[in-house]
Amino acid sequence: MKLLVEMQNIIKETLIDFGIVDGIIRFERPTDITHGDYATNVAMVYAKQIGVKPRELAEKIVTALQGKKIPEIAHIDIAGPGFINIILSAEYFYQSIQEIFDKKDQYGKNELLLGKKILIEHSSPNLFKPFHIGHLMNNAIGESLVRIMKSSGAQVTTLSFPSDVSLGIAKALFVLLEEHGNNYEPNNVSILGDAYVVGTRLYDENESIHARVKEIADNLYAEKNSPEWKLYQKCKALNLAYFEQIIQSLDSHIDAYIYESQTGIIGKQLVEKNIPQVFTASEGAIVYIPEESKKGLHTAVFINSQGNPTYEAKDLGLIQMKFEKYQPDLSLFITDIQQVSHFVVVLDAMQKINGDWGDKSQHITHGRMTLRGQKMSSRMGGVPLAEEVIQMILDEVKNRSNGRSIDIKTQKSIALAAIKFSILKARPGQNIDFNPETSLSFEGDSGPYLQYTHARIQTLFEKAKEQELFPKLHSVSSGELLIKLLDRFPEIVIQAAYDYAPSHIVTYTLELARAFNSFYGNYKFIDVENREQSENYLALAQATGQVISNALHLLGIHAPYKM
Repeated sequence: MKLLVEMQNIIKETLIDFGIVDGIIRFERPTDITHGDYATNVAMVYAKQIGVKPRELAEKIVTALQGKKIPEIAHIDIAGPGFINIILSAEYFYQSIQEIFDKKDQYGKNELLLGKKILIEHSSPNLFKPFHIGHLMNNAIGESLVRIMKSSGAQVTTLSFPSDVSLGIAKALFVLLEEHGNNYEPNNVSILGDAYVVGTRLYDENESIHARVKEIADNLYAEKNSPEWKLYQKCKALNLAYFEQIIQSLDSHIDAYIYESQTGIIGKQLVEKNIPQVFTASEGAIVYIPEESKKGLHTAVFINSQGNPTYEAKDLGLIQMKFEKYQPDLSLFITDIQQVSHFVVVLDAMQKINGDWGDKSQHITHGRMTLRGQKMSSRMGGVPLAEEVIQMILDEVKNRSNGRSIDIKTQKSIALAAIKFSILKARPGQNIDFNPETSLSFEGDSGPYLQYTHARIQTLFEKAKEQELFPKLHSVSSGELLIKLLDRFPEIVIQAAYDYAPSHIVTYTLELARAFNSFYGNYKFIDVENREQSENYLALAQATGQVISNALHLLGIHAPYKM
């Protein structure tokens, strides 16, 4: 990164000579390694502004760069109408590989967000409903973003926003009280989910129970000492324990909870406080009417005609609670892409109430998951549970073990790698088609392929040790793709943090693994007659294993030593 800054400063000085004071210089990494290690189109951007041909300006810039005799630069050339291609020296790449050995699991970390407080809301469950595939997708993205932001120097707090009180929960409690009585001690979250389904059906079919269900709901909202309130507290504790167990099994963690029942009260107060500046009273309700010029925004009810806050008001209350309690510099929240239209309105309203909070709130989305092109469903025909999906993949891992002794911990890490990789390789908001067969492949576009490459490197070291061969870097070839890719990892982490996109790390790590496996197939790594060469190849393998391990950690995927 220091090299980039140095080159940018030299180019800026050259532009100043032409009257360009605030020039913006961007470098990119060419996909074709024959085009160099860095490229910039700065000459083409500013040539017209200063009245010269792009190639003429490019020549001036190249002369300035060459005049500084930067040791990391081996060669600079001009391509086409004025692209500047920069080729780095073998010594630069030698030091780059050495940096991996020096920093180990710290390699790739940066200070992009140093000192920033970031709040990340993800994996928000509904009480009385099991953890389903949507929650699993949400958790994979959320946990990866947490790790990426921490790796970029941020102080990160994770938050979950459970839906804890609703008419639906009142329906479930009605069933439990009717079937089990006031002293019931729930011990399985699936019973609560079943009660939710039964209660919803009974409420739709039998109007005579409406009054009792609404009474239960009122008692819950009022926290009134009653049989339903006592049972609700037991059920809530069971739900949260179940949720924590699921989250832990996914190698994730939640720091704090804010409940929907809390935000509803605050959201209602916030809406009422901002009438008529932001909200409008309409037919007994309170609504938000966006400007006509803002396309894609719709009029939304924030307090209904019964005087109750809607989901929009609850989310406003949540934003206020987030910023008052945690005072983040940035608040990220992750949801299904189908909630985009909802949050566009909520954030537009918040922008008018508190522009700072609106500016600092960022909505991250994920798509839906299909199975081999078909809509996923549980055994009962509804949304599949996370545990069902994990078990389905785990069973496939066991079937593919072919008698090999793979411990259950590694089997589960392979299953989770297959699922998380499939989720994280998608761009934000993109739907995912999950194929168990390809997602478990050790030879292709999959999480287990990355794990296998890491394990393969560890096995290589064991075999080399038997021949008393150990990693030691002697020299590098600046034209080797593997070496160039190893150098790029820190930049990829920064890009992932900028874009809130773990997919950058997925794409990069796949390319790195493929480059290593190609390199491994072309050279003899264990050769006692060519000790120095073997030591050099083993050193490159060691650097690759370290970077893959670091990348997998950012994706929330375990890097096994044996598979």
